[in-house]
Amino acid sequence: MSTRVYLVDDDAAVRDALCLLLSTVGIDTTAFAGPADFLQALPGLAPGCLILDIRMPAISGLKLQEQLRKAEIDWPIVIISGHGDIEACRKAFRNGAIDFLSKPVDEQSLIDATQKGQAALDRAAAEQAERNETLALLADLTPREHEVLSLVARGFTTRDIAGALGVSPRTVESHRAAIGAKLGTTSPAEMTRLWIEAESTP
Repeated sequence: MSTRVYLVDDDAAVRDALCLLLSTVGIDTTAFAGPADFLQALPGLAPGCLILDIRMPAISGLKLQEQLRKAEIDWPIVIISGHGDIEACRKAFRNGAIDFLSKPVDEQSLIDATQKGQAALDRAAAEQAERNETLALLADLTPREHEVLSLVARGFTTRDIAGALGVSPRTVESHRAAIGAKLGTTSPAEMTRLWIEAESTP
């Protein structure tokens, strides 16, 4: 996936310079003059790597970072600062920033940071696609098959499951075979992994 970057900085000269820099390596960059402009556009934006200036009027880069975190928008964030504020650096990293760069920004460091951010987005997208696939597989199970799978995931044997559900071991084996066919695996460990993955999905 191509790298997508959103730059939020109130300094027009910095915006122009960084957009030009990133464009030279094929990075699609959309610039915003401040957090308010970015937040207004946010609902229509695809996930991307954020570059936030630390000091802006009204809402600082760190405040914007906190707002996004509270809204559970966990896009990769690079903080840029014209001031060597160690505490601000610590706070940015505590809130999940992937890098903290000082102005004037080193060109290669910025490019590396945005590419690192895109790699994180790609991993998140792949994990979400895998979760969606798992949920789709589990959606095909009958209520009874769900019950059996949940007990398999808890380490129950076929005999244990039969006793818990009041059915014969042969019936449990039949359900397990049907589950295996639908999930594409008969491995208890893999079934457990799929169940846990589905249960942990918000």
